[in-house]
Amino acid sequence: MRKHNKVTIKHIILTTLCFAMASIGMYGMLALSSNTTQPDPDQATQQNADATSDQSNNDASSPKDTTGFHMTAGDFRNKFNAAVGKYRLNGLAITRLTMNDSSTDQATPTFEYAFNDELRMVGVLDADEHIQEIKLYGTGNVNEPTRGVLLTAIATLILTTHSEYTYNDAQDVIQDIGLLDRDVNQNEFDGMTERDGFQYRFQVQDDGTSVFEITTVE
Repeated sequence: MRKHNKVTIKHIILTTLCFAMASIGMYGMLALSSNTTQPDPDQATQQNADATSDQSNNDASSPKDTTGFHMTAGDFRNKFNAAVGKYRLNGLAITRLTMNDSSTDQATPTFEYAFNDELRMVGVLDADEHIQEIKLYGTGNVNEPTRGVLLTAIATLILTTHSEYTYNDAQDVIQDIGLLDRDVNQNEFDGMTERDGFQYRFQVQDDGTSVFEITTVE
């Protein structure tokens, strides 16, 4: 009976993964088809507010002048929200990052953002306040189907890493990690792949926390 439940859980996880990826692709096509429409006044107001906030959020440069981890926390926020807007990933936009200065227990500054009670992100900065690594933490019952918001956030982080990446590139990275394999078992999962100078890894810790991280590869 227990073996049957595990098999059922695997099928549910796989189905949810495919649905989440398909949803992102659908949002991308909708965004491309609406490029010729004019933004409504509320959108314009929000964009102006975001631009003002970025200047006070440790960011004095334009995100399109940076690639990969050669960006500040403000650059990262801009690029992440750009991907959210392009694919219309409602509910994932970052409003304001929580900045943590270096301390006795922490050698370099970090930033945090909580998407909801079960999904949060932590970024580590170097001495020049440029990003060194990004981690996404998902909590909850690991035996339950992987939530679509976690997979969507993973895809968005991948898109943020490289401004030239498309939805298909992000999907390829997730597939290379092994999350789309038929025999994926989230209870014991630990997958990794390297792409264009970055290492992408997804694993489940002993306490059931799902961790997705992006680090640079020398």
